Amino acid sequence: MAAMKPRTGDGPLEVTKEGRGIVMRVPLEGGGRLVVEMSAPEASELGDALKAVGG
Repeated sequence: MAAMKPRTGDGPLEVTKEGRGIVMRVPLEGGGRLVVEMSAPEASELGDALKAVGG
């Protein structure tokens, strides 16, 4: 029997390149993760938008 690990949102934000896309895994406060796949131009736009909001 395989060991069961609890699924929690604890952990770091992860961003990986998978194939042609970029996959971002964001831990959620209530547990679990939000997984978003995007292209390189979309990732660049997201980075610019976050920088603008963050100051």
